[in-house]
Amino acid sequence: MAASIPSVWQRRPWASLSGRVKAGLAIVGLVILVAIIGPSIAPYDPSAISGAILQPPSWSHLLGTTQTGQDVLSQMLVGTRTSVVIGLVAGALATFIGVVIGMTAGFLGGTTDDLLSLLTNVFIVIPALPLLIMITAYIKNAGDLVLALVIAFIGWAFTGRIIRAQTLSLRRRDFILAARASGEGTPRLLFSEILPNVGAIIASGFLFSVILAILTQASLAFLGLGNPSEWSWGTILYWAQNNEALSVGAWWWFVPPGIAIALLGAALSMINFGIDQLINPRLRSRTRSRQAEDGQQDEAERLLSPTGDDFVSTTGMAEPQGETT
Repeated sequence: MAASIPSVWQRRPWASLSGRVKAGLAIVGLVILVAIIGPSIAPYDPSAISGAILQPPSWSHLLGTTQTGQDVLSQMLVGTRTSVVIGLVAGALATFIGVVIGMTAGFLGGTTDDLLSLLTNVFIVIPALPLLIMITAYIKNAGDLVLALVIAFIGWAFTGRIIRAQTLSLRRRDFILAARASGEGTPRLLFSEILPNVGAIIASGFLFSVILAILTQASLAFLGLGNPSEWSWGTILYWAQNNEALSVGAWWWFVPPGIAIALLGAALSMINFGIDQLINPRLRSRTRSRQAEDGQQDEAERLLSPTGDDFVSTTGMAEPQGETT
């Protein structure tokens, strides 16, 4: 029995979204578009050295140049694909691992639950960034796939714990007990009954994992781990820091990648708020109350408008539109 979605979301899903969710979807869509077409529209080779050293933004170099004359805009356009691909792949893998372990532990219970819960708690308490530094230090010039696998291996635990808790709650519900009594097997119970009811939570966990993966990749690249010759937002920050861009006042070198990381993280958080609004009845009722208040206010302003036929005077008579001769 799948979780019921409010009818307003079924009839008008886009109109039911709040402004911040729409803004988040628009930003994420723009970033994904840049990741797809960015390398093909880059005006220069991002690694090409020129004589335009540390030039501020201009018409020839919209985001300025680096200490070796490389075009920052071209580096941003090419690096967007790397950051987005690692974020999406690592987020998807981390979510998949968390869902499998969480649903298995919560549904089977017993010794299986104890062992998988212990494994989850171990990964939660381990400091993620130092462990990632240790792992990537042994993997010289790690590619995108290897880096995504390492990030996913570290970042699945929070999603797994949430899914386990929700599965523990669902397996005691009446519709699960009824399905079990009717003879349905474990795979059907997991994929047909429980999985649809945790779909929104899985989506929320995926967005959180993507944010974490992008920040982690940028942090590792900033520290010089991974492949420094492959452009990403973190790699741009790494070279800017190595060449002391802040001390020489080359703000255009490190501000664009920092803004891109912060903007994408904020956009994913906005979308995550929309998912919370969908699955949280309290947030839905609060949104409907606010929309009802706005509608009543608009109606009152329309009735009290001093122009038009809808104007009603204090005496209850319609305001005359003019004198007749």
